[in-house]
Amino acid sequence: MTRPAAVRVLLADDEPLARTGVRAILATDPGIEVVAEAADGHEAVELARRHRPDVAVLDIRMPKADGIEALAALRRSVPGVRAVMLTTFGEDDYILRALSGGAAGFLVKAGEPEELLAGVRAVAEGAAYLSPKVAARVVAHLAVSDAGAAAGRRATARARVGELTPREREVLAHLGAGRSNAQIARRLRVVEGTVKAHVSSILAGLGVDNRAAAAVVAHESGLVEPPR
Repeated sequence: MTRPAAVRVLLADDEPLARTGVRAILATDPGIEVVAEAADGHEAVELARRHRPDVAVLDIRMPKADGIEALAALRRSVPGVRAVMLTTFGEDDYILRALSGGAAGFLVKAGEPEELLAGVRAVAEGAAYLSPKVAARVVAHLAVSDAGAAAGRRATARARVGELTPREREVLAHLGAGRSNAQIARRLRVVEGTVKAHVSSILAGLGVDNRAAAAVVAHESGLVEPPR
């Protein structure tokens, strides 16, 4: 039986010690291969063009070009690469900018090693992955960033979700939990193409253009259980 190809990862962080730690965690999974490392955003884009990784793990703050600038350049020049952003607490504005920029995953640097592996795998499989801590911070930040209109934002999110069909809400809950189309299909006992069609309809119905943004709406509406 042929083994599936390893997930090819590019790692970008300006702190050598941080890169070493992330690389060591990724190396514990035989299905993940770090193919290149960069110390800034410009180098990350150049290495991505050369190595064509499946996933780029980008520190959100880096010299020369930060993770958000690197994300934009990757989407222009290497659109097949999916980006996971590494964040620390206090970077909520960066997270929101990366979310609108099309990042597929968000992880906290101080998170559990298993979360890093799960996030890279999920994003490689086409899912959106928000660390529970990141999801909580994004929802909290959105709640206080608009003149304290937390209740209004939650009501709006619930109203948008309420316009979806019951099946679409079910799919959105799984999407918000970081599951890929294939994983959702297995749980719902349907073909993957059906899930893909539901996801397209969900994005249109919510008025968002990527799975990570849809996942935020799922959390904000209460469709996904808040992290403990």
